[in-house]
Amino acid sequence: MMTRTRQPDSLRLRLLVIAAVCVLPGTMRAQSTAQKNSVPVTAPEPQAVAPQMPLAQGMALDRVVAIVNGDLILDSDVNEEIRLQVFQPYRNPNADTSRDRAIERLINRSLILQQLKLQPEDPITDDQVRKDLDSLRKNIPACKPYNCETPDGWNKFLAANGFTEAVLINRWRSRMEVLRFIEERFRLGIKIKPEEIKDYYDKMLLPEYARQKATPPSLESISSRIQEVLLQQEVSNLLGDWLRSLRAQGSVVVLHPEEGAP
Repeated sequence: MMTRTRQPDSLRLRLLVIAAVCVLPGTMRAQSTAQKNSVPVTAPEPQAVAPQMPLAQGMALDRVVAIVNGDLILDSDVNEEIRLQVFQPYRNPNADTSRDRAIERLINRSLILQQLKLQPEDPITDDQVRKDLDSLRKNIPACKPYNCETPDGWNKFLAANGFTEAVLINRWRSRMEVLRFIEERFRLGIKIKPEEIKDYYDKMLLPEYARQKATPPSLESISSRIQEVLLQQEVSNLLGDWLRSLRAQGSVVVLHPEEGAP
């Protein structure tokens, strides 16, 4: 989950997808029967909320926007999730980029990362994350004015979007792990045809690069990433049913601005 809860920063992303879970349209309020490959998450006992200390002058309170089986999603997490969209140049330009959609992605990612803790796999290393980002940053349209292929230009681009390299690596690792989890459980048997990749490139990516007055990468250089996006779209229904079952088994509370944490 790329969600940064107030627990140790173990939340790690590959995706693009991606709006993953990054990828599911709409909200996930409906409930369905749990699929066989889901692992129940038991809702924790309610914990007492520590009394809040008076805020120092000028100090902003980071509001809780959702609670996922005891893990907190904060207002700052949502802001960060929105800023991270600039690092996803292959997403559908017509996709929902609203704040509510960002909260849904964070909730879904949190549920998946909780499952990952129950079924641990080999960790994704910093070198693997850097390799993925090095490949990605060459094709981010908003990165062109910064000359992001150089270390100095990349760091300036990160700073302009509110990130340091260390923070981005941790967030991107979370996405990569979520994508790996999804691929292993849901993409088996799904085939993406070459003509589907070209169609997405022609109808989705080329117009977006033209809109930003940036030179598009060749189809050959990014076909594997487009394939990832299309795979995510294909598994979204299966993943959606599974996430709904996790919500039904656990506890997900979304707080509105006028509400406080229970």
